[in-house]
Amino acid sequence: MKIVCCCGILLTQLILCSATGYHPAYSVFFGGAHRNAYYRPQFQQQTAPVVNTFDGSNAIFGNGIGSPPRLAAQQVPSALDPSGMGCGTPPATCTNSRYRSFDGSCNNLRNPVWGTPNTRYGRLLPPNYGDGISLPTRARSGNPLPLSRTVSLIMYPDINLEDPIFTLNAMQYGQIVTHDMSMIAGSTQAQPHSTMCCSASGQLLELANIPEHCFPIVLPESDPIAQQTNQRCQNFVRTITDRDRNCVAQNQPAEQLTAVNAFLDLSIVYGNNDQTAQSLRQFQGGLMTVDVRNGQTWPPRNMNSSGVCAIQDINEACYMAGDTRVNQNPQLTLLQVVLLREHNRLANALAQINSHWDDETLFQEARKINIAQHQYITYYEWLPIYIGFGNSLKNRIIYQTSDFVNDYDDTVDPSILNEHATAAFRFFHSLIQGNLDLVTEERNSYGTLRLSDWFNRPQIIEERNNFDDLSRGLNTQPQDASDQFHTSEITQFLFRAGQQFGQDLKAFDVQRNRDHGLASYNEVRQFCGLPRANSFNDFLDVMSSKNVEQLARLYESPEDVDLTVGGSLEQLVPGTLAGPTFLCILTEQFYRYSFLEISYVCYHKTISNRLFIIVLFTCMSSSLLNLKIQGDSK
Repeated sequence: MKIVCCCGILLTQLILCSATGYHPAYSVFFGGAHRNAYYRPQFQQQTAPVVNTFDGSNAIFGNGIGSPPRLAAQQVPSALDPSGMGCGTPPATCTNSRYRSFDGSCNNLRNPVWGTPNTRYGRLLPPNYGDGISLPTRARSGNPLPLSRTVSLIMYPDINLEDPIFTLNAMQYGQIVTHDMSMIAGSTQAQPHSTMCCSASGQLLELANIPEHCFPIVLPESDPIAQQTNQRCQNFVRTITDRDRNCVAQNQPAEQLTAVNAFLDLSIVYGNNDQTAQSLRQFQGGLMTVDVRNGQTWPPRNMNSSGVCAIQDINEACYMAGDTRVNQNPQLTLLQVVLLREHNRLANALAQINSHWDDETLFQEARKINIAQHQYITYYEWLPIYIGFGNSLKNRIIYQTSDFVNDYDDTVDPSILNEHATAAFRFFHSLIQGNLDLVTEERNSYGTLRLSDWFNRPQIIEERNNFDDLSRGLNTQPQDASDQFHTSEITQFLFRAGQQFGQDLKAFDVQRNRDHGLASYNEVRQFCGLPRANSFNDFLDVMSSKNVEQLARLYESPEDVDLTVGGSLEQLVPGTLAGPTFLCILTEQFYRYSFLEISYVCYHKTISNRLFIIVLFTCMSSSLLNLKIQGDSK
């Protein structure tokens, strides 16, 4: 990452600080008093409270923050070889523009198609398909793996243990980051899919009638949903691959395609192509299009609301944004609104100072600053919570410096790792809270919203004072602990749309692992420096005996354990929110990211590296009057 000090960022900080004030010990990711303890002057790492902590002494993480293995950069694909392009379309030419493209093309001038939509996910290890080519993973014996729903019911119960340090905003900004990085091609859980893999009554179809690309989730007879509704099948459509688009030879293993660009560029706000970006702009004053209701600005409404949202009234809001998942849950939508409002706030501020700038210049400069703030928040505010501050420093993902750092490397492929997007990053679904706190200006919680009542129904954030009250809730309510326990709001009631039950996100995670043919947990843990397990008991170096016993009952062999499952059961590396295998994957992914592009992050010497921008633009983009900067942790 090339770190550049730009006047626009300094201007932004001055504008924001003058309006809100600066508090060097506060971040909205922390509940309050823990901030100074975590970020010590010498950048020492505080050990997070964990049970039966694994110290990683047998792995590459000797002190919990070691370096993961490095991978060689992929060979530059030939422009004449479609298989090497992963179905991505290279641009005809890279223009000499000051501003980044919307689809990520030409971010790397030597390899202009890298990181663009419709290109392959990367991999750390070769795929593990049932037939070696494309069929979902099976056990080494050739038998089926345990039902993903059975795995979910046994391994991921609803036990509410809250994080003692971090607020729900740490979880929620993680969803902003993951949506900015990746979305699988051809399928989404949030909206009904045109391909139906189950009958209308939730029954399994006859084999001859199952559409192509179906991989339905089967509910066991003992399933509480099956027992109460007689449902035995949940829809699951496989991700589109390069084989589906005839980009590779028929004897080559399938690789999944991404629908969005791979860069941290706020494509969730601006879109992944020129057409989407233009549809979201006012083309006046550099502003994004907004609707004004009750004195506040909101994203424009989607005219296809019935096909996108689970609205119960035609007057309910259903938003348009750069990403189709904008309406998925209230707090995701809230942060997307904040980012949209921040763009327009920046454009207006720049217009006051640079009255000679035209619409395009104002738009692009505001976009540039907005992206820079997002990248700073991601790397210096959010990521150290997940992978550890010391780990981030040691692996040169962030720097303890007030100077400029030029470590841009155009040989690093920005492709999102399949192991990261499909397994390691999805582990943090455990951080989700099933009930969202509504909090007054005095930081008193006066009510909650049940999460499953408002999936794909963003209207709730416009009602009463909910936007501000949910904002305060994000910044005060603890996230759930990073563990194997998941709220039933996402394992029993996901996207239920007014029905008694919904889908199971954790079963989807396991099913997607097999759909993508990820290497087994045993393979990946060995890749990351842990000893290969020859028996289930060999997992005891990082797992509890109870979890090992349950795995032995579910799987035939330690070689069969899904990466999504095994990685989620590891005890946390101190100072992080992940076990050693997932930490290895996450570190590798963000290590690669840190070398990918020219970023516009600046360090002001008077306040060192702690410009907690997210606090500032969250306050400016809502109506949080009399905000308590130092919140009380629960």
